[in-house]
Amino acid sequence: MAKLYFRYGAMNSGKSTALLQAAYNYEERGQRVLLAKPRVDTKGDDAIVSRLGVTRPVDVTFAPDDDVREVFCRSRERVRAETGTDLSCLLVDEVQFLTPVQVDDLLRIAVLEGVPVLAYGIRTDFRTIAFPGSRRLLEVAHSLEELKTICRCGRKAVFNARKVGDRFVFDGDQVAIDGREVTYESLCGACYLAESDGRLA
Repeated sequence: MAKLYFRYGAMNSGKSTALLQAAYNYEERGQRVLLAKPRVDTKGDDAIVSRLGVTRPVDVTFAPDDDVREVFCRSRERVRAETGTDLSCLLVDEVQFLTPVQVDDLLRIAVLEGVPVLAYGIRTDFRTIAFPGSRRLLEVAHSLEELKTICRCGRKAVFNARKVGDRFVFDGDQVAIDGREVTYESLCGACYLAESDGRLA
């Protein structure tokens, strides 16, 4: 049976790089994959962008109200018609931005459509609150795998701290895409608490 995999980690843990490597591995063996990401992730427009500089266009983007399984099935039929081959895997980047209902669709794709789904994202926002999509993945994914990175102090980073300019901020909208005005730093628990004066959400 195909499975739903959730591979998560703090910012800079190599999630997008790992996704692109997985896609390459499938394709090197002559198999077809479908790359997707939520439309709300405007970084890279319609591409997956790794911090290492590797970039690849996605095949589909999901709007917040999209039926993910329906979009997948349409894409699958198109690939079959164009190439005569089936999809071997669905890879989704920035999966934390999907809704819980869309995550349930990922599970249905794996179980009912028989196509493995590799979902990559972060668990919590800059306030340490779980993204709804990530929370649902932690509940229903067949396999959970943490991708690790380190804090500036050398310990394992687990939190994503938001910075505006040189200042850490702990209030604001849950979603603010990494860019010119907003950046993020991966921190261990001790460094996060030191920057936040000991407060959590």
